[in-house]
Amino acid sequence: MDPVKILIVDDEPDILDFIRYNLVKEGFEVFTASNGEDGIKTAEQVKPRLIILDIMMPKMDGVEVCRQLRSKPGFENTLVTFLTAREEDYSQIAALDVGGDDYITKPIRPRVFLSRIKALLRRSERWEEEQEEPNTLSIGDLIIDRDRVTVTKGEDVIELAKKEFELLFLLVSKPGKVFSREEIFNKVWGTDVIVGNRTIDVHIRKLREKIGDHYIKTIKGIGYKFEF
Repeated sequence: MDPVKILIVDDEPDILDFIRYNLVKEGFEVFTASNGEDGIKTAEQVKPRLIILDIMMPKMDGVEVCRQLRSKPGFENTLVTFLTAREEDYSQIAALDVGGDDYITKPIRPRVFLSRIKALLRRSERWEEEQEEPNTLSIGDLIIDRDRVTVTKGEDVIELAKKEFELLFLLVSKPGKVFSREEIFNKVWGTDVIVGNRTIDVHIRKLREKIGDHYIKTIKGIGYKFEF
């Protein structure tokens, strides 16, 4: 089996070397870029399984890099985790808003960092295994296709980020059931991942913008449910 390809994009040479060293020790094939533009070019050349993006970079920040990559064919399901020293809510929301899968803050602790990376890859592998057989949900004017990771509403095809799709599929799988926030976190992000409190809210907002705001109901103090 070929080693998993990981691309690191960071403008700090010490950070690049540090992360590369720890990932290579674990058997990953690692590529690096020192700015956003080179990061996009390298990603197109090597097609990495996972991209680690620093948010704060000159010329083109990590959020814009992710935004551009997500719009390119073949990068819809590429794993993206953001790396930053900033802990403000708006940075985290912006990172998730453009399709980020995880968010790791500096300073980096090698064992914790590697644990997060491996957990992200494991969840992705489980998701891909579930896609081997066609699986479609249809409710009202919505058709949810797990093969294409898309939602069709009438004649319109709505493309969703991976986590948005997983969240929607979970809610639609049991219409009317109230999913607690804890249950959503565990089933969509996994128990071994730490994400911000606003994560679910960001994804719910994006889903409402894309499919309509009347399908997903907020149950205050508990969670969310899908109604048709």
